[in-house]
Amino acid sequence: MKIKICGITNLQDAIDACNAGADALGFVFYKESPRYIAPEDAKKIIADLPPFVQAVGLFVNETIENINHMSRVSNIDLAQIIDDSCFDSKGDDSVYDNLEVRYVKVIRAKAKEDVLKYKDEYRLIDAFVEGFGGQGTRLELSWFDDIDCSRITLAGGLNTQNVKELKGYNFYSVDISSGVEISKGKKDKNKMISFVKAVNELHQ
Repeated sequence: MKIKICGITNLQDAIDACNAGADALGFVFYKESPRYIAPEDAKKIIADLPPFVQAVGLFVNETIENINHMSRVSNIDLAQIIDDSCFDSKGDDSVYDNLEVRYVKVIRAKAKEDVLKYKDEYRLIDAFVEGFGGQGTRLELSWFDDIDCSRITLAGGLNTQNVKELKGYNFYSVDISSGVEISKGKKDKNKMISFVKAVNELHQ
């Protein structure tokens, strides 16, 4: 199971996350977030990451032009995209054909049926909240019973203790932010180490 640590705002946290065993780091390009980082600042951190660690940019209701621009500036590997207007109403995501960067869709699940959206694609599923991200709200795990989770990244309210409940589910990856923080935007080295260890123990 892959591990993404999101909400990275400084180089030390990034290095600590990599040393703990994270497979991917998330950078929040949403200005209303307390974990916001400017694409230019993210680029400096990304330049110092070890090889084979993915840099992921989080975008919220942004235009394709802005996503492309910020992706170029920051040098991210992947865009993680929340787009309520597109995914929740029309359901037509053909506009994303114009993206210049690989991307994964974020589904903010309100009900069990939401976890089956885009079931043939890799996607990230988080709990629906009025704000965006890092609020520690958990999804109902029973929603994932008896479905193929191998293309799902699970986010929302995870921590070292409750991640153990995922044993037996075949999630592709997990995404954590507030569960490994001292405060919003500042990671806890020991919490990251403990979380990665707990995830790895799911395979034993």
